[in-house]
Amino acid sequence: MSFSTRVKEEIARHIGGGRHCKIAEIAAVINMCGKIKISPNKAVSIKIQTENPAVARKYFTIIKKTFNINVEVLIRRNSFFNKSRVYIMYIADTEAATKILKATKLAEIIEGDIVIFHRIHPLVVQSVCCKRAYIRGAFLASGSMSDPEKTYHLEFVNIHKKHSLDLMNLINSFEMDSKIVVRKKYFVVYLKEGAQIVDLLNIMEGHIALMELENLRILKEMRNNVNRIVNCETANLNKTISASVRQVEEINLIEEKMGLGKLPQALEEIARLRLEYSDSTLKELGEMLDPPVGKSGVNHRLRKLSEIAEKLRED
Repeated sequence: MSFSTRVKEEIARHIGGGRHCKIAEIAAVINMCGKIKISPNKAVSIKIQTENPAVARKYFTIIKKTFNINVEVLIRRNSFFNKSRVYIMYIADTEAATKILKATKLAEIIEGDIVIFHRIHPLVVQSVCCKRAYIRGAFLASGSMSDPEKTYHLEFVNIHKKHSLDLMNLINSFEMDSKIVVRKKYFVVYLKEGAQIVDLLNIMEGHIALMELENLRILKEMRNNVNRIVNCETANLNKTISASVRQVEEINLIEEKMGLGKLPQALEEIARLRLEYSDSTLKELGEMLDPPVGKSGVNHRLRKLSEIAEKLRED
């Protein structure tokens, strides 16, 4: 079972809140994966389709509880994937369908005609609990989340631009930074920051998934920190070895061209120590001197040797 499916199964079990929250969640489902049909004789029907049985059970329950309406449920096999099933909730009664559409503010009667709006009406998400319910419903209906062990990505897919913009603004009202991208004929509202996805799971009341994601984030951060430390130490070690090899070559050149005995005493001492202890750090070389010299002092003397070697090369 994918992480996205586990999140949906967890939040599908949440059927709390007042009637206004249930209406907000139903509005989200109809907007995301519902189809509203108005026939020439003005008959109205609503069809909600999902492949997740937990999602189908939840919306069958809350529609019946909220509006006291019997919902017809059909189960069909997906024509593309023979193993999966498609659950269709069908409200064919015009009066019942109109009642739902009016309550969710997805339809209005204008001059005797029913006009459909794919939007998030401000009255439906007036309170914070209703905003949370709407986002939860949108994710259950048409949301998905990538495996957090690989990457952080949560998205909501919809065919209506106006509704997608409304959903993005609704999510961002919780101090998020969701964005929209067009993918073929769909508008995708997405989040890619791990911390914001954690916050959104909290908003949708997916607390078990939230803890699992937080644990994965901590492990990934620890791994990244260890890798950074190892890479840094490796780089420093390579730098130290390269510098030591260069210094030994320069001292050998000085010995060959003029002899170390002609160097000032301080430079001769450090030169002979470097030849003898080619793997030692500058700090270790400084501690071997009498009296001991700090790292910067050793570096200064080796730099002087480097200048002498460079001059010998030029000559």
